[in-house]
Amino acid sequence: MSALKKVDINCDLGEHYGNTKSSIDHLIMPHISSCNIACGFHSGDPLTIHNTILLALDHNVSIGAHPSFPDLQGFGRRNIQMNSQELKQIIIYQVSALKGMVESTGAKLRHVKPHGALYNMAANDSAYAYAIIEAIQSIDQNLILFGLSGSLITELAQEKGLTISHEVFIDRKYEDDLSLRNRQHVDAILHTDAAISQLDMFVSEQSVLTYSQHEKEINVDTICIHSDTPDAAAMAVLISKHLESLHIEISAH
Repeated sequence: MSALKKVDINCDLGEHYGNTKSSIDHLIMPHISSCNIACGFHSGDPLTIHNTILLALDHNVSIGAHPSFPDLQGFGRRNIQMNSQELKQIIIYQVSALKGMVESTGAKLRHVKPHGALYNMAANDSAYAYAIIEAIQSIDQNLILFGLSGSLITELAQEKGLTISHEVFIDRKYEDDLSLRNRQHVDAILHTDAAISQLDMFVSEQSVLTYSQHEKEINVDTICIHSDTPDAAAMAVLISKHLESLHIEISAH
């Protein structure tokens, strides 16, 4: 695949509460082009959502909803079994709330990115994938779905007519099937030098070196930085400067 001339950089933000001073969102936001705002089911609350929207608007960052399983205690990272109709309504509830809050500021919701365990389960389970796809379509057919590049949900969403942004992760190791290496493994998270090496493969070749050292082609539309990865703020700055040095534009459009 050819080298990229521009790429979207996204980050999951608003994952804190109220007037907390512990958030690093304000350090990351200037260096990304899209943000995915927690909708309250794994983290976040109305005040946090509002403040994160305003911060995104201040930095001209595209806004997305980041819905999850109802799992505050597990930060949305525990697999939950539920029927498709229940899951669909949970997604509609969260995305609709975020969309309404964004529109109350005069802005527009651009995309939806499922969070955590929901994201991973929908990557290879058609029932979960269709629940998310149908929920999004019932709200706004023009919303973009961020989905794991090479996964089932991206294939099914395209078949249903949704616009897809194929997502890759700078700070996560990949398995041979292009799934993310489970966080339970100590080597699942990539840090500075390894993350930048992976970034170079994403943008120069649209490929990734898997855990077993196989190079695999991968579609790259948007690159995620996790805000809870250690040194995430420093990583965001480093990524921004590195892409600038390669003359690659950071843009959501």
